[in-house]
Amino acid sequence: MEREQWASKLGFILAAVGSAVGLGNVWRFSTLAGESGGAAFLIIYVACILLVGLPVLMAEFSVGRRGQSDAIQSYYNIESGSKWSFGGFLGVLSAFLILSFYGVIAGWITYFLYAYLTGTAQGVEAGGYGDFFGGFIGGVAGPLFWQFLFMAIVIGIVYFGIKRGIEVANKLFMPLLAIILIVLAIYSLTLDGAGEAMNFLFAPDWSAFTNADVYTGAIGQAFFTLSLGMGAMITYASYLGKEEKLSSAAGTIVTLDTLFAIIVGVVIFPIVFTFGIDPASGPTLLFISLPEVFNMLGGAGTVVAIFFFFLVAVAALTSAISLLEVNVAYFMRKMNWSRKQATLIAGIVITAVGIPSALSQGGPVTMTFFGNSFLDSIDILTAEYTLLLGGLVTSLFVGWGWKKMDALKESGFGESIFGVLWIWFIRVVAPVAIFVLLAINFYKDFL
Repeated sequence: MEREQWASKLGFILAAVGSAVGLGNVWRFSTLAGESGGAAFLIIYVACILLVGLPVLMAEFSVGRRGQSDAIQSYYNIESGSKWSFGGFLGVLSAFLILSFYGVIAGWITYFLYAYLTGTAQGVEAGGYGDFFGGFIGGVAGPLFWQFLFMAIVIGIVYFGIKRGIEVANKLFMPLLAIILIVLAIYSLTLDGAGEAMNFLFAPDWSAFTNADVYTGAIGQAFFTLSLGMGAMITYASYLGKEEKLSSAAGTIVTLDTLFAIIVGVVIFPIVFTFGIDPASGPTLLFISLPEVFNMLGGAGTVVAIFFFFLVAVAALTSAISLLEVNVAYFMRKMNWSRKQATLIAGIVITAVGIPSALSQGGPVTMTFFGNSFLDSIDILTAEYTLLLGGLVTSLFVGWGWKKMDALKESGFGESIFGVLWIWFIRVVAPVAIFVLLAINFYKDFL
């Protein structure tokens, strides 16, 4: 079976940006920035993106483009009998587990978009969004219906393949996201709290730099937002032709993804400060605090809410597409299935595995792990362990397991100063940073 390829380099870049841009840029970034002092977190986050995220992204691109297969087989194609393929296995596992609960949260977002479009959300009394949100996620039929609907859309897009499905969807959605984001940012900057918000986001509180949690949160966010360690970038790069330059693509993707996160902050924090919301209010910001504000704004608030939740839903969709594709590519090769068969089976199984997450937020699934709900436990397992381990294996493989000249050649850097720096970062800086974060996470969770 001839392997699919992107129709254009632009299609690959937009798809990779779509994979990177998701709930991590909206929900996780605003939560972490709000809890970690705003500008201090932003500075450390950008540093982590440049020093750790970008080198690992280049490593994953190099493995995928050279291997020309799914996240596991690509390692074998580079080095026969490679034990390093464990990194690819972690990527496939991470993508599977993340999508299982990602589809649940994206279903909540889709429901909120529907609630604003139909007027249901506007009927909630002031101060009632906590009960509105809690009542919805604590149900059975509602969370499952919206999870299934969102996953059906994801499955439908991946079903049509790389060129006619994933590439077409991202060429449509990514420019649309950019337009909506800019419009919302312009609106937010007209609010009374815009000045205070800009100070929070761009004028650092230097005392926050002494907080170790800011650093660990920033490194973890760099991995999550760039879709590292989950096999997505290896899989997407495997559909690239040999003539494409990886370094320019990686730089573009990192730049656009980081800008998206920053502009999301420009959208959210003026609203937060205008209406006296605690910027450290965490996950409730998206589903309780902001909807309360949208209702206070009347008709204008409804318009803003519709645009905002549409933005978040589409961002979640483009990321979910890449997560499903990781598993589809694996099963197509491993089971010798057609794309359509692999997409349907993988999509249905992942959706089924996500059901306990959907029913664990006050619903009938009451099992907990170390005091966390089923959904939160899967989130912690992937964000704090499997993603980082996958990235660590890839870094060590490219830096030490792969012949240096082969890695430099595949990256496109050659023996330039950029190549020397990349190899040093991928051999030393990235592995050390990842290992330290893994140790901190383990100590925090188990000791």
